[in-house]
Amino acid sequence: MHTLERIQDAHDPAAPTDTELAERAAQGDALAFQLIMRRHNRLLFRTARSILKNDDDAQDALQDAYLRAWRALGSFRAESRLSTWLVRIVANEALGRLRRRGSAQVIPFDTAVEAGDTPEGTWMQADPNEQPERSAMRGETRQLIEAGIDALPEVFRTVFVLRAVEDLSIEEVAAALGIPEATVRSRFFRARGLLREALSREIDVAIGDAFSFAGARCDRIVARVMAVIAGPPPGPPA
Repeated sequence: MHTLERIQDAHDPAAPTDTELAERAAQGDALAFQLIMRRHNRLLFRTARSILKNDDDAQDALQDAYLRAWRALGSFRAESRLSTWLVRIVANEALGRLRRRGSAQVIPFDTAVEAGDTPEGTWMQADPNEQPERSAMRGETRQLIEAGIDALPEVFRTVFVLRAVEDLSIEEVAAALGIPEATVRSRFFRARGLLREALSREIDVAIGDAFSFAGARCDRIVARVMAVIAGPPPGPPA
């Protein structure tokens, strides 16, 4: 039989369920809690990152949230999924950090926002460099999308990350953030529209720069032509 040390994949038939791990961890089993962390790290980091918009801050918040979760595991009830319970803790920790450092307009997730309203936010002004290699292009595209997600208004950003990036269901997002399912749908729809608008503007700018002939390429062709002009005149045709 597999030991806990060897089991990392939740889809492994031998893997304990989240509820089983939570029960073990609540009794002081640190190894069970380590497996919980490894199983949910990506989801929870992205949750914190969507609120704090900074990798280092998100990691710090995630660490403190895990410590809170470890101490509170005895209060976890299996009526909800463990991942949902953890997302709530991480989101509250991240929002608390924003409040403590005096960030402007910390908006709770349950704040009503009309579908047509967009809280103030700084939209991305990325200027991605043209890259010939496909892998580099994918990297630039990913950075552009990440910048666009970071620029989304706060009340939309976390909903979008959980729904689109982490592929949680509408029901799961609603439970994790404590908002109605209809609110999740409307905010996700609005966030997707805002992101498309921002990316469309960047694409329009990039189209204007397509096949540019400035910089080094321009200098090279000018130098070659001038070298020919400055050289000896061509001889008579044969």
